[in-house]
Amino acid sequence: MGQSIKISDTEMDIVRREAEISSRSIASQVAHWMRIGRAIERSPQFTYAHIRDALEGRRSPDALTGEEQDVFVDAIMEAASKPTAEQDAFFEARRIAGHGVGADETTKIIKQVRKRKA
Repeated sequence: MGQSIKISDTEMDIVRREAEISSRSIASQVAHWMRIGRAIERSPQFTYAHIRDALEGRRSPDALTGEEQDVFVDAIMEAASKPTAEQDAFFEARRIAGHGVGADETTKIIKQVRKRKA
């Protein structure tokens, strides 16, 4: 029988976004993260410092254990799901210039429609 838990709206938004990116249901995403967390806690070879080093380019991801690689990939996906300040500035400059500012779900270029002065 399923059980309910309470989590913050912010955490739920993260679960929804990650579930969508990974083509999982919300329950499957939470279960996936639980398996990773459990593996981390049980693994004597797991060291988060190794993952941090790989994320910062000081260690090859190939040098990570399987459990560490799972967390590394999740961290990369999390970082890639949010635009950087440089990306925001780039697309803001394109908006101001009236150029394409992205793509819709069908990959068609989206352009900002300039309002005409009356």
